[in-house]
Amino acid sequence: MGKNTGFLEFDRKTGPDRDIKKRVKDYLEVHQIYESDEECRLQGARCMDCGIPFCQTGMFLGRAATGCPLANLVPEFNDLIYKGEFKEAYRRLRKTNGFPEFTGRVCPALCEGACTCGNNFESISVRNNEWYLSEKAWRDGDMTADPPKSRTGKKVAVIGSGPSGLACADQLNKAGHSVTVFERADRPGGLLMYGIPNMKLDKKVILRRVKLMEEEGVTFKLGVEIGHDISAKEIKSSFDAVVLCCGSTKPRDLKVEGRDLKGIHFAVDFLRGNTKALFEDDHFKKSGPAPSLKISAKGKNVVIIGGGDTGTDCVATAVRQGAASVIQLEITGPLPDSRSEANPWPEYPFIKKNDYGQEEAEELFGEDPRHYFMSTEKFIGDSKGNVKELSVVQVSWENGKPVPIDETRKTIKADLVILAMGFLGPEDIIADELKLDRDKRSNISAEFGEFKTNIEGVFAAGDMRRGQSLVVWAMTEGRGAARECDRYLRKGHTVLP
Repeated sequence: MGKNTGFLEFDRKTGPDRDIKKRVKDYLEVHQIYESDEECRLQGARCMDCGIPFCQTGMFLGRAATGCPLANLVPEFNDLIYKGEFKEAYRRLRKTNGFPEFTGRVCPALCEGACTCGNNFESISVRNNEWYLSEKAWRDGDMTADPPKSRTGKKVAVIGSGPSGLACADQLNKAGHSVTVFERADRPGGLLMYGIPNMKLDKKVILRRVKLMEEEGVTFKLGVEIGHDISAKEIKSSFDAVVLCCGSTKPRDLKVEGRDLKGIHFAVDFLRGNTKALFEDDHFKKSGPAPSLKISAKGKNVVIIGGGDTGTDCVATAVRQGAASVIQLEITGPLPDSRSEANPWPEYPFIKKNDYGQEEAEELFGEDPRHYFMSTEKFIGDSKGNVKELSVVQVSWENGKPVPIDETRKTIKADLVILAMGFLGPEDIIADELKLDRDKRSNISAEFGEFKTNIEGVFAAGDMRRGQSLVVWAMTEGRGAARECDRYLRKGHTVLP
């Protein structure tokens, strides 16, 4: 695949990032794609004829999955890129990935962590190649509506329009079923729309894809919350099958003294509010902080509790809103700069990365905003009930538990606190109404690969079934649930992969 000696001749290259000083003044995408077909073609040339492409395995090794959960045919589309056959490369990619314009932007590239070339050299820039292929297809007019040639007469309700819901609806529609997607928000996309900031995933990209899905026959009902506006039982009785893709939406709280003070918010509310304000003012291309914000970091000392991608997104959003300072507290320590002996290839590499939000905060405030091994013991307020400080302590980890180091206690200023500590599971209303079985983590019980709940004709996929995870896993589950739903509707066989 690719050029036999390509990985020796050409260095790894990704699309450029926009200049930090310019990008922090707007909400345009930070990361950019290649400037030409030739740049992408040379990166495709680096893909090795490695014999066993771990990049497309999607299996579990060590602590996490390695390789692409979608089983993208990575060496094949890279080979086609190298040969200049971009349309065929995109067709090959689309066989397994319905939305490469999403994964090309926000996937952590599990494929690259398992890349054979990456064992001794720099891995192939798979994600950037995927992103370039998808944008080229849209730019060249190759992305046109392709509705199914016939309909089965079966109706399916998909609850939730996040990555799992969109992937599920797309596949079920291709199988010829009549699909209605119910979304309680005012815009489709779920996590993609309101959980990921515009500077990482332009909202036009989501709306563009949804418009195409509508042209292909998928119906979207927005602002409809199942369990409130329509009962879950009514939905079940009105459709031949139901697929639940509602996500894991209960944020993890920090129940310490002072939690009821004003100025302490969940990350999802902070990020959603910022994106909503951008829409309301058509502010996406303007400079400066977004207007009309219910939760604003402007002029404030911001403390973000929690790491991960969500913590990074909160750092970047606070910077753009005009924060006076930004600190990010993590209770664990930093990851190593390179693979440890306990984390060998082709396992997913658990290594430290300086993401776009940290880069921006460091440029503006002079230091990495992350403070490691830090635990918040209480919030301290002023006379008006607003948070003004955090009492924190450094911890050491002993037998898997954080132990405070007494002499390290101190207070830090905080006018705004954002809790970015992940999610605990799905909300209860649909599960309770339909009497769905839950697992010990409160997720909907449904075996991976089958996606069937204990109620006939009701399936579950994505974070609602597996717990908080990656966009690429949500899409994988959505496609899998669509396959099993199709099998159910066709009484034992399916036309979906």
